[in-house]
Amino acid sequence: MRKLLLLLSVIIIGLVFTGRLLYLQIYQSASNNLYDDNAIRKEFDYPKRGFVYDRNDKLLVSNQPSYDVMVIPKEVKPLDTLEFCSLLKIDKAKFIEKFNKAKRYSPRLPTPFISHLSKEDYAVLQETMRKYEGFYIQKRSLRKYETKIGANVLGDIGEVNVRDITKDNYYRSGDLIGKQGIEASYEKTLRGQKGIKFIQKDRFNRNLGPYKNGTADTLPEAGKDIKITIDATLQAYGELLMTNKRGGIIAIEPQTGEILSMISAPTYNPNSLVGRNRSENYTKLFYDSIANPLFNRSLQGVYEPGSPFKLMNALIALQEGVVTVEEKITCYNGFKYGKRAFMKCHCSFGVKNNLIRGVQESCNTYFGTVYKRILDKYDNASIGIDNWSKHIKSFGLGDFLNNDLYVGQKGRIPNRKFYNSAYPKRFYSTYTMSNAIGQGEVRTTPIQLANMIAAIANRGYYYTPHVIKEIEGKTLPENFTTPKYTTIDKQHFDPVIEGMLKVYEEGTAELLKIKDIEIVGKTGTVENFVKIDSVKTQLTDHSIFVAFAPKDNPKIAIAVFVENGYWGSRFAGKITSLMIEKYLKGKINRKDLEDWILSHSLENEYTKQYSGAPFKINGQTQLQVIKPEEYQKLKRRINQLN
Repeated sequence: MRKLLLLLSVIIIGLVFTGRLLYLQIYQSASNNLYDDNAIRKEFDYPKRGFVYDRNDKLLVSNQPSYDVMVIPKEVKPLDTLEFCSLLKIDKAKFIEKFNKAKRYSPRLPTPFISHLSKEDYAVLQETMRKYEGFYIQKRSLRKYETKIGANVLGDIGEVNVRDITKDNYYRSGDLIGKQGIEASYEKTLRGQKGIKFIQKDRFNRNLGPYKNGTADTLPEAGKDIKITIDATLQAYGELLMTNKRGGIIAIEPQTGEILSMISAPTYNPNSLVGRNRSENYTKLFYDSIANPLFNRSLQGVYEPGSPFKLMNALIALQEGVVTVEEKITCYNGFKYGKRAFMKCHCSFGVKNNLIRGVQESCNTYFGTVYKRILDKYDNASIGIDNWSKHIKSFGLGDFLNNDLYVGQKGRIPNRKFYNSAYPKRFYSTYTMSNAIGQGEVRTTPIQLANMIAAIANRGYYYTPHVIKEIEGKTLPENFTTPKYTTIDKQHFDPVIEGMLKVYEEGTAELLKIKDIEIVGKTGTVENFVKIDSVKTQLTDHSIFVAFAPKDNPKIAIAVFVENGYWGSRFAGKITSLMIEKYLKGKINRKDLEDWILSHSLENEYTKQYSGAPFKINGQTQLQVIKPEEYQKLKRRINQLN
């Protein structure tokens, strides 16, 4: 027995030593563990980041060479600090700050000391780098935006932070990562895979050459090119139309959900967030709390939808059978409900409107009546509003929509639960009557309104709005290619669409018609209240317009929101017609609309809420006309697109 135990002990000890030897010779010498070996220097070889093209194969984003001065703090020897600072174009205080920061990160690992050197600075510096032990130059690519448009879509790249590194061990200090837009959404697709070189060092920290003749080295893998759904020409045109204005435009191809343009105004040049000045420029944009150019109004702006929301109530009323297309409802300059409440309307006294004319005239009485019927159809309004809310949400309202730009707001489509705090015991339809005209507790974003119109254009279904069209070697996610159906039956859409057509033929958009294009649309004017010095103050109304075209086999659905734009057809309506004509015809014949939009500014309106100035003459708000030289500059840029 003792001999057996002795034999087993010898065998076990032998296996342990053999295992340890294998670990040291094979596993620990593997390239994955070379990161921990202080006798080996690691140099990363950064891949080419994928290019970005628009839907018509126009190059939007490429790369340009950049150079980083790297430091390994433990290897730094005494040097002429002032001379080195002069070459790097920094002062001594900055040198000390950056060196200490790198030392705190890791004394042994390479860390970026100065990032994004220009080719000219690199040419001067590389001749003298041998004098500064512990420092070396690493080449990488920076983004080059081949356009001045689409900053809110394209986004930008910047250095990783601690959270990025913790979340994904691919990244190390100084690496670049997509921060916004498609650069962030498709980061893993665009970034590629880093390569690495292992350099053997001697005991004096001198380079001896590639470790194991480079057998452990890996080559970089280039990022994938992508094509996005944006039409660069339409995007540029829309951004020019929104000069001196604030708001958002979303244009969608209804049959695919592809986003043709996504405009947020004011905007900025994406190239301003590239290179050594990125941090300074980003700080300026970030702290511009007045214009707020980094705020993507087309995705994040939450507003009351106004009259375009009446289309939802018309469809639900037909689906629920509380009204027929032919039934006429009399308007007496408004709608009386409850005990003393009265909702004003601009319709003539005693006019009788059916559904089509109700949409055409945007009659508050008509939609107040059908909204009340929708909620009162059931035993109590609590059930009615939950059913109403279910219908609304089937159009993507009150939801992020799962688009691929990851930022956004849900908006708000209220239900019984939402009103519990205000009306815990009993709930009546008259309590929420403002929802009938899109002015109550309802909140939407421009992309939600555009998607709503796309669903109407398709007569009851939509595709999740998205900006990705093609990924090199990959198929699109199923979420973007699967239709989502609303709760409204197909036959109920035609009369509503007929009413929207009348808006252009005989209604509030009659003067905005485009020859040879059958446009279907709806105006919206939204009351605008803000708090100034803690006092609720009413400012100029917002201007909204939603539309699609052509009426049959639609190619574009669009929502335009212009802050403080007076009424629907004044700013938003004109921009909508121009965008549709530009996309479908490729040129503009309605030069009168274009000239009016380009020559008028709303900057005075935005100044009101900060200065308190009324900007009124004889009681009337005066539109601001831009200077002739600024107008001519805009015209030249417009002509370059044609």
